[in-house]
Amino acid sequence: MSNDGVNTTRRRFLATATSVVGAGGVVGVAVPFVGSWNPSAKAKAAGAPVKFDVSKLEVGQMAVVEWRGKPVYVMRRSENDLASLEGLDGHLKDPGSSTSDQPAYVSGRERAIRQDIMVMVGLCTHLGCAPKFKPEVGSVPTPDGSEWIGGFFCPCHGSMFDLAGRVYRGVPASENLVVPPYKYETDGVIIIGVDQENA
Repeated sequence: MSNDGVNTTRRRFLATATSVVGAGGVVGVAVPFVGSWNPSAKAKAAGAPVKFDVSKLEVGQMAVVEWRGKPVYVMRRSENDLASLEGLDGHLKDPGSSTSDQPAYVSGRERAIRQDIMVMVGLCTHLGCAPKFKPEVGSVPTPDGSEWIGGFFCPCHGSMFDLAGRVYRGVPASENLVVPPYKYETDGVIIIGVDQENA
């Protein structure tokens, strides 16, 4: 009779222990399985779209967003910034962006869907260095002696770009900065890596 009591206790212990180990095994299998649904770091680097809230940018402020392992410059331009673009055509290699790598819906001097928001890949088209944001007037000597009115300067080899990413004459870079595909999800949020629909 006493053996039956011990066996019942053992049975309960073994049943409970087996259930706990089984549940742990199910969790151990489920977590990696569910995790596999998320895009890997490699997939993200290969081009998964990236969202950015442009409503947080102050006028004249620039942010750097990573997309496909590249820096993307996003800037809110002022009315003065936009006006300054008009007088630069004679100083630029491709003022109309006829040979630039950019979506068709960003044509024009501003090279943007919305004139005040600039979006471009922050890699120099000469050797892939990262141009520095130099918004201060006169802070960089231009190749033709004209006044620097703000833009991007690559200190590695001296390439210069205006506030629309258009390249100056007389510098090593031959093309304007690349404009990636992007669209507005809302008035304040852009998605980099997805083309604007119906543009």
